[in-house]
Amino acid sequence: MSEKGNATLIKSTDQTTTGDVESIAGKGDASGTNNPDKHFDVHENSQKYYNIERSPSAMEDVHSWQRRHIQVHDQSKEGFPLNVIIDPAMREMYQHVHAQGLTNVFDRFEQQEKIRCNFCAQGLSCQLCANGPCRINAKVPRGNCGVDADVMVARNFVYRHVTIGTSANMFHAQQAARTLKAAAESPQSGLKIRDQEKLLKYAEMAGLNSHEPVNRVAVNFANWVLEDMGRPYWEASKMTQAFAPPKRQELWRKLNIFPGGGFSEVALAQTKCMTNLNADPIDFLLTSVRLGIANEYQGLFALDILQEILMGTQKIRTAKQNMGLLKQEQVNIITNGHMPLTAHIVIELASTPEWQEKARRAGAAGIQILGHVCEGQQLLNYEHTGQMSAYAGQEGEWLSEEYLLATGAVDLFMFDYNCTIPTLPLYAKRFGTTMVSTHEVIRMPGTEVVEFKPEQMRQQAEKILDMAIAAYAKRKAENREVFIPPHVSDCMVGFSTESVKAALGGSWKPLIDAIVDGKIRGIATVVGCTTARYGQGGSNIFRITKGLIEKDILVLSGGCTSSVMQYSGLADPKAADEAGPGLKAVCKALGIPPVLSYGACVDIGKMTQTAKEIADTLDVDTNMLPLVIGAPEYLEQKAVADACTAIALGWLVHVAPVPSVTGSDLVVKTLTETTETLGLGKLTVETSADKTVQIYVDHIEKKRKELGI
Repeated sequence: MSEKGNATLIKSTDQTTTGDVESIAGKGDASGTNNPDKHFDVHENSQKYYNIERSPSAMEDVHSWQRRHIQVHDQSKEGFPLNVIIDPAMREMYQHVHAQGLTNVFDRFEQQEKIRCNFCAQGLSCQLCANGPCRINAKVPRGNCGVDADVMVARNFVYRHVTIGTSANMFHAQQAARTLKAAAESPQSGLKIRDQEKLLKYAEMAGLNSHEPVNRVAVNFANWVLEDMGRPYWEASKMTQAFAPPKRQELWRKLNIFPGGGFSEVALAQTKCMTNLNADPIDFLLTSVRLGIANEYQGLFALDILQEILMGTQKIRTAKQNMGLLKQEQVNIITNGHMPLTAHIVIELASTPEWQEKARRAGAAGIQILGHVCEGQQLLNYEHTGQMSAYAGQEGEWLSEEYLLATGAVDLFMFDYNCTIPTLPLYAKRFGTTMVSTHEVIRMPGTEVVEFKPEQMRQQAEKILDMAIAAYAKRKAENREVFIPPHVSDCMVGFSTESVKAALGGSWKPLIDAIVDGKIRGIATVVGCTTARYGQGGSNIFRITKGLIEKDILVLSGGCTSSVMQYSGLADPKAADEAGPGLKAVCKALGIPPVLSYGACVDIGKMTQTAKEIADTLDVDTNMLPLVIGAPEYLEQKAVADACTAIALGWLVHVAPVPSVTGSDLVVKTLTETTETLGLGKLTVETSADKTVQIYVDHIEKKRKELGI
């Protein structure tokens, strides 16, 4: 390109609109960096908050507005993003942030929408080798190496999504196993084995001696998990053998998709993705299903077991959610991510009189810790967390992170892996939040680090609390402006395989009877993330869920969808009145909502266990159940790996938005049709909420007919 061309390019990329980095920097330098050191300190901005359109103050009025809002079907490009944001706190904070010209997730979506690449959206671009990047269309049907559209799309599906998602869930399970081992070997760490019964149960299932001292059993079980993860791919996974449905295991062996050690499986799959290696699109897709099995039994389900042993199994109780839980006079700590191991010890220590007194000496009324995204959903559900006085509840979903820090009330934001967005250091500098990474897997510029070492968890928690108190003292000394949206939702939480079964009297028979009688037509899981897309932003999840419960379909939620259920009132027992007559009667009799929050996205592992136990009670394979898996606003790689898990277990999986596979008719047909003929599940894609509800209903009725009910 000529010098003139370069100058034109620089000039064109230097233009900014509201929400660009230039607005944050305030100097017009358009640095385009997320490094807070490149931006001047803006605490002195005298006009932080603006006159905005407030949400109703009473939650009953908020919920009424939400229900009217989704009926007008205006969740389109016009009026975006307020037409898709149904969280009352986020609506207010978006207006504050946008009025200041701060970069934020919804404004960035609009900016990116103008420059998106259709090749990438269809899976028809490749950057694997130095001869690329290559793109495929009707006139150019092959990449430089000779790869066609079918292989490129299937390979991208494995490489860009499923391997990353599987390895992330397994990484989480690995850290939980490491922590269980530390709890047994290092009593001074502050860690505890809170659910010994669960430890002994699963140790027996693993074939270990459960009659040894508890700490020895814990070490052996942790080592067993770690050894299986590291097993070579050609040796069958012990965890899969111990925990997966036997009928499914037979099918997986027949299809040659029974996994070995999960990390080796990821290595095998990624090796297949090398340039000029595998060129069989069907093999790539079956590899994805194989990874989905490892994702469940060496990832999701394993980490659920391990964390519940450490933090206590879920117990049904009532709780509170949203930004109104922040308190200006308190030291406010937000714990964010997906791995609440350090956070649990922070909450426990903060609940002691000693640390509350330290906060008071700094001028605060006390210390409180609130969860955010899936880490918060896990903490919200664990039995022992709810008993700790410093625990204050759940904040929200991942879309609200920037808006949460913009309240000015967050003194410390601690984060581990997953769902901590790159712009937060800018917000932390502007609004006075101390950011602390608690795991080596995530680093951000201008933030503190307290490295994850489970053997030293207590000392690490003390360091974090000291930093939080210091941050509060600085906020108080500077008399910084704070704006806290007042909204708080009541919700019922703590649902899991064990707690639901216990609520039914220790047997699945009452639930099965309700399904056979038709009071409950079937079960839908509405799980995963929220997205900033037109028609989504939480509103799509809400509309689908409302439609399902009106059709007498019981909904289980997990992930950021759980926050949507909470701030929309669907996780409140009062929502039983919005269900169909059969489901309403069941909910009223049990005192539960029509949406049962299982917690986080990783808690999908517990949903599969619930389904397994119901299938075992009926003596059928899991693919026979009147069940649909829905991820109506899926976002990232773990969600795709989880979808592959559901396909492996034989279920219909609905996803929206449209995944990047549409560039290959073969890939689409295989995922939406062919896999079902093999005894596996299949994928369905639909962005319309009304059509989605009908797809779920039709599938559930089909399964009821096949079961003869």
